[in-house]
Amino acid sequence: FPRHDKRKPQAQEKPVSHEQAEKPGPPTENVVSIDEFARLQLRTAEVVAADRVAGADRLLKLEIAIGTERRQIVAGIAAHYAPEDLVGKTIIVVANLKPATIRGVQSHGMLLAASDGDTLRLVTLDGPLPSGASIG
Repeated sequence: FPRHDKRKPQAQEKPVSHEQAEKPGPPTENVVSIDEFARLQLRTAEVVAADRVAGADRLLKLEIAIGTERRQIVAGIAAHYAPEDLVGKTIIVVANLKPATIRGVQSHGMLLAASDGDTLRLVTLDGPLPSGASIG
């Protein structure tokens, strides 16, 4: 083995190829433990009714059924969905989120949606499942 001379500067790292630079690695920031994730109660919910929030261009007020429980959530999806198109859909919600008041309207949960630029899509199921089903 060649002798390692501590006085010589170390060789510079090889440049990263274009292919290597695009490969996503494991997340290094904002990671959660499995115990933290388990605290979230993700549930299926059926949208029973939907209306626009008065005085707000982006907000919809949804009445949802999580099993036998009815509750109201407020979501900033009005630019992407008409209220009448949401009624009857099964969506995924964070059921144990601390309640909040948004524009004077109580919200008891949060729906899940994915976005890419100007496109937004609700997280839904690929087949029928009753409201209140547990996710995860």
